[in-house]
Amino acid sequence: MSDAITTQVLVVGGGPGGYVAAIRAGQLGLKTVLVEADQLGGTCLIRGCIPSKALIHSASKFADLAQHVGDGALGIRLAAPPTFELGGAVHWKNGIVTRLSGGVAALLKKARVQVIGGWARFEDGKSCIVEGDGTTTHITAEHVIIATGSVPVELPGLPFGGDVLSSSTALSLPELPKHLAVIGAGYIGMELGIAFRKMGARVTVIEATDRMLPSYDSDLVKPVSKWCRQHDIDIRFDTRAVGYSAGQLELESADGTSTLDCDKVLVTVGRKPNTQGWGLDRLVIDMDGAFIRVNDSCQTSMRKVWAIGDVVGEPMLAHKASAQGEMVAEIIAGERRKFAPAAIPAVCFTEPEIAGAGLSPDEAAAAGFEVKVGSFPLAANGRSLTMEGGTDGGFVRVTARADNHLILGVHAVGAHVSELTGAFVQAIEMGAVLEDLAGIIQVHPTVSEAFHEAALATLGHAIHA
Repeated sequence: MSDAITTQVLVVGGGPGGYVAAIRAGQLGLKTVLVEADQLGGTCLIRGCIPSKALIHSASKFADLAQHVGDGALGIRLAAPPTFELGGAVHWKNGIVTRLSGGVAALLKKARVQVIGGWARFEDGKSCIVEGDGTTTHITAEHVIIATGSVPVELPGLPFGGDVLSSSTALSLPELPKHLAVIGAGYIGMELGIAFRKMGARVTVIEATDRMLPSYDSDLVKPVSKWCRQHDIDIRFDTRAVGYSAGQLELESADGTSTLDCDKVLVTVGRKPNTQGWGLDRLVIDMDGAFIRVNDSCQTSMRKVWAIGDVVGEPMLAHKASAQGEMVAEIIAGERRKFAPAAIPAVCFTEPEIAGAGLSPDEAAAAGFEVKVGSFPLAANGRSLTMEGGTDGGFVRVTARADNHLILGVHAVGAHVSELTGAFVQAIEMGAVLEDLAGIIQVHPTVSEAFHEAALATLGHAIHA
């Protein structure tokens, strides 16, 4: 069966960039078609951000319950240790994913976006063929938005399959590994490694460089490193994994070769743009290395062909893709827009969490700014202490220009700090100065008071520290 469709906007990819672009285009009255070969929501919703955070929450809840066995804690005592069933947690996680994916479908329908299931293959810059469910659909569009996302990177000696897992397959394991080897100490590896340790698995992290979480400075990483030491996560730096066979991971380091016994290997050495299999070679598009080159409006070198999200470069974050998708839809509808955020916030859901937006002190100095830096310990924040979050070494830190006190960056590490990122990025985006933050009355008792105190500390007069 074959069909032909002509539309104003064709979006390829139903992830957080693609579906937002399609919804906004539909809201603006543009005839829009979205093509997605998988479940709506993309990697973030189906096998990334949302499912990983669900399992991280489940693991944390189990670890919290275990503290109440025996002598107990907080006046709560359990007579017997709790048990963890990974299959049950995965089932609960899948229910969340299905619910949210269904919500995306409902939003697309409300915006009058036509959704076609199948794999798109471009014939040229304005038309593609979609094959799926025994049907072939020919689509011709005035505007094309490429939102194909990214895929996990494989290591040459550790192809995915069997006991060698990607971050996606690790989120659907039916049973808990006895000993999980995590290759890569970036944010994905550390998030999942810590979660599996909380579940009860033995965890060893293999990192080719000399540090974990390279996107964050050492002060932010220290509390996470401390937690790993306290909970017996073995992190081997300057070590490479080169192969896996019969339950043994082959390692290379300056000390020579060795093996590690483990029943599962999780490879988290990064992601790469998904540029294969959908006809990029048929488009006359300039590339920027492995990524599609775009300008500040996300327009490619082909007229009326746009690209957004992971496929156009770092940072590979869902909220960046969504913001770009919304912008492109509005440009197509005739609005004047460009993608020039003052900061893109990021969170690492480790134990404890790391969150931030803007420049770190070192980054600001490297950019030529003379800076003022102040921090406030969460150990002095009442709300943090009442939620058992003030004893992990956490803090909130503000970086500002020394001359005019403009906020350049805000970072934090500690329990629950991910929920502060909205305030962090809002301050930077709106051009706040230290005196603005110092003049805001924060609710007591809340963790957000630490943001206020950090601004006061930068000015030299924190009240509670």
